[in-house]
Amino acid sequence: MPDWATFAGFAGVVLFFLLLLAHASKSAVSDAPPSRSTRPQPGSVDPGVADLAHDDVATRPDATAAGSAPELDGPNPAGRVNATQPQLSTTALLANVAVSQGAFGFLLLAGAWFTEIPIAAFGVSAPVVSPVTVGVGVALGGGLYVANEVGATVGERLGVGADEGLREALAPESLGGWAVLLLVVLPIIAGFEELLFRGVLVGVFAAGFGLSPWLLAALSSVAFALGHGAQGPAGVVVTGVLGFVLAAAFVLTGSLLVVVVAHYLVNALEFVVHEGIDREWA
Repeated sequence: MPDWATFAGFAGVVLFFLLLLAHASKSAVSDAPPSRSTRPQPGSVDPGVADLAHDDVATRPDATAAGSAPELDGPNPAGRVNATQPQLSTTALLANVAVSQGAFGFLLLAGAWFTEIPIAAFGVSAPVVSPVTVGVGVALGGGLYVANEVGATVGERLGVGADEGLREALAPESLGGWAVLLLVVLPIIAGFEELLFRGVLVGVFAAGFGLSPWLLAALSSVAFALGHGAQGPAGVVVTGVLGFVLAAAFVLTGSLLVVVVAHYLVNALEFVVHEGIDREWA
């Protein structure tokens, strides 16, 4: 028999630690010098490693964000990069993201198995993968990406934006790195975040406690936005709206796969367009 209350408490603990890491990341970024760009970005970076991403931007040899100096003989000795400071490679950073997100996801799945929560409550039903669900997810993800670009452009013209340093730090510098990012890291991020914020906080809580899925969609979107606080106020707003649209799609379709595909596509397009081909729409 499903133990809904125990699993809810377990999921609450996972969410608490995730938000705690996000708060620590926000403090680290807030104390840093402003980066080269103030473009709003969506919820595409793991909040649990945002502080490590900031350190990576500050120490990478080619970094131009977060107050780093590409030339050690520049006019500002106080801003020089410490040559003896350990550097975290992009590969190590991507591995950290995959491991941390994967560990959180594994804990949620283990808790669901232990408390006998049916997988249907998460929005997973047979067939798990179908052309219809994948197609709906792709269409939703493409639409969200376009809407996000429009919102980012408007926000930039109004002088409201968020630091891009996190995304820049995670951007690979080799084809192998891009393969790891697109085929391993981003799927893990999308899978875990949708499992927690939509599958658990909306699907499981609605099925187990009879709560309104729309109320849960709104509350989970607030938590989703807070989990990306390192992106600044504009980033939080953008992420909150993105989260609610994903939650609404989850409620309407009843499919976790739809929102996972959409979430992944938004993240992948952000990286490929802005970091891969270096295209800015504004």
